[in-house]
Amino acid sequence: MTLSPPPALTGQPGAPAELTVIIVSYNTRALTLTCLETLFANTHEARAHVVVLDNASNDGSAEAIGEAFPQVELIASPENHGFAKANNIVAEQAQTEWLLLLNPDTEVHPGAIDNLLRFARANPQAGITGGRTVFPGGALNIASCWMRLTPWSAFCMATGLTAAFRGSAVFNPEAMGSWQRDSVREVDIVVGCFLMIPKTLWDALGGFDLKYFMYGEEADLCLRARAMGYKPAITPEAEIMHLVGAASGKVARKMQMVAKARTTLIRDHWPRWQVPFGLALYWLWAALRRVASGLMALSGKPKHREAAEKWREIWAARRDWLAGYGRGT
Repeated sequence: MTLSPPPALTGQPGAPAELTVIIVSYNTRALTLTCLETLFANTHEARAHVVVLDNASNDGSAEAIGEAFPQVELIASPENHGFAKANNIVAEQAQTEWLLLLNPDTEVHPGAIDNLLRFARANPQAGITGGRTVFPGGALNIASCWMRLTPWSAFCMATGLTAAFRGSAVFNPEAMGSWQRDSVREVDIVVGCFLMIPKTLWDALGGFDLKYFMYGEEADLCLRARAMGYKPAITPEAEIMHLVGAASGKVARKMQMVAKARTTLIRDHWPRWQVPFGLALYWLWAALRRVASGLMALSGKPKHREAAEKWREIWAARRDWLAGYGRGT
């Protein structure tokens, strides 16, 4: 039996939905409520069905969402599935042509979802599409898209060239230098805070690889789509505000998790003969910063001591993040 799409909550309420918006929340009660408020206020054309999966928050998120937005399909999970699995759970049950992954720490600007869906329809070769993100004050937040991790980009990061020349596309290739995300452009990776994909492509890719508990899952998804011949792209006509990291823990732990994801991407997407070089560069990245921060801490300044402690913690955990993630389930 073929199931019909659920009724749309935006665009033309009551008509069949064409898009499932998936929001995964974890202890972001106020932010998620604002995200939903802006989503409904600023989406007028796209016929969207909105699903929030709450990952066992202990801040009353599920109760508040259910009370404020009874029209939203709410899944109050008794356990924290992580970002990748939670999205997979919702996407598997979706009955719409399109999926949109949207972070809870975002605010949807006028027309953002309408424009992104229009762009995605007009550019089927992209497969995966996204938009432009800004910080609360309106300044550009570059973290809506990236180019892939390569031996050159890893070398630049490890040796400090990326930090020294952030505006250079040569030495900061993953961020594409000083590009302001103000033009339509093909990219390698669309970030999962605002990512649109046809349901058929999501199913063909098998969704997120569950080895990536947090960070790296959208990079892996996009790189697998590129391997199939798709060319992910973003449009500046679809803009949202994204806080970045609102549900993350302290800086050192987050950096370890990002490093673990990136060493996994090296193993999954680099030629086998390049993998040892990539892992050695990540070892060097942490080693140089551990030594430099330790020397600077001798000044006695609190900020230098804090930096030294951060890198001491990251260095101490190097065996874990260098090992990467194991096989998904």
